[in-house]
Amino acid sequence: MGTGVKRRDIPPGTLAMLILKTINRCGPLHGFGIAQFIAQTTDGVLQVEEGTLYPALQRLLINGWVRGTWKQTENNRRARYYSLTPEGRKRMHAEVNGFEEIVRAITRVIQPAAS
Repeated sequence: MGTGVKRRDIPPGTLAMLILKTINRCGPLHGFGIAQFIAQTTDGVLQVEEGTLYPALQRLLINGWVRGTWKQTENNRRARYYSLTPEGRKRMHAEVNGFEEIVRAITRVIQPAAS
């Protein structure tokens, strides 16, 4: 984390969207890779802890939005790589659209009214 960067909690209800979007952008990734991408992309502002990430990935697996395949990592360790299913891609789009709608609504509240 860079100097002066304040770490923020991931807003409730957005972790699944962030995971799905990360896998969509990067292709199959293991859990550490997902957490690393989110932290790097947000300049360390958002960091996903293991205790939060793996239960979320398990829920995504149970819901059929991702599939997991065991492979060797670049460090020769065994890890589960997650990839999107067609249902996961649909869910990702729905989550992103819903989030963008909320952000637009919040922005209307916090920005000064046009004169």
